[in-house]
Amino acid sequence: MDDSDGDDSSRDGADWKNTLIRVYLFVCRRWSSGLCAARERQSNNSNPDFTDEEVLTIYLFGLIRKRETIKEIHEYAEDHFPEWFPDLPSYGGYVQRLNRLSAAFAPLTEAAIVEVDDGDLIETLRIADSFPVVMAKEKRSSQAKVAPQIADKGYCSSKDTFYHGVKLHVVAQKRPGTMPLPDRVGLTAGSKNDLQALRQALPVFQDGELYGDKAYVDSSLREQLSDEQNLELLTPPKKSKGQDCLSAADKLLSEAVSRVLSAHRVAVQLD
Repeated sequence: MDDSDGDDSSRDGADWKNTLIRVYLFVCRRWSSGLCAARERQSNNSNPDFTDEEVLTIYLFGLIRKRETIKEIHEYAEDHFPEWFPDLPSYGGYVQRLNRLSAAFAPLTEAAIVEVDDGDLIETLRIADSFPVVMAKEKRSSQAKVAPQIADKGYCSSKDTFYHGVKLHVVAQKRPGTMPLPDRVGLTAGSKNDLQALRQALPVFQDGELYGDKAYVDSSLREQLSDEQNLELLTPPKKSKGQDCLSAADKLLSEAVSRVLSAHRVAVQLD
């Protein structure tokens, strides 16, 4: 999946992936906030495997990468990231889908102009994460007495283990080409819920995007932050009760958020 404009192992390779992810998330935000009303769905298939958000993402990203025609954009997507868009239709099918979304281009382009500079989205990007500071683990965690003023028994899902200790919570800002810069750092008891800890730091943040794992999922909080602080809380979607699998759009959103977290994670992984 090497980009002809740069080596995939280089910083440029990582940058174009981040840009693609951010373009997709930008489109999803605009789509869910009302842009979807502009589409023309003239088919019995109201939920195609290849979503309208993906159609628009590929087109905008192709323009950012200086592809001038729809055919060039389609070939670029087909050649360079088929695993990202496995349901990409044929060129003719893609053109038909794009034409049905023509009414969406004016408002989407107007919004993109505000957020795009030198081929990249310029919003502030932050990561929220936590990791355990283990003082005693597994069987010893129930009897441990160390630092009772702050430490207690917690559970680390990534290690699937109980421990006695504290949690270090971090909100850090992405910096291109170097380590993220911590904005807020704090300690809590090991049993403290990650979302509860994050809520204490959220009032100081304005604008941009805040990425977190499923521990930070809260739809009402997401809406509140978007309305009051212009801050988008982005987490992998959770399946609804009784839902067997995520929709195609939710799967792509989950992958996109996970890639950002993997690339810029600030938590220290303890062996």
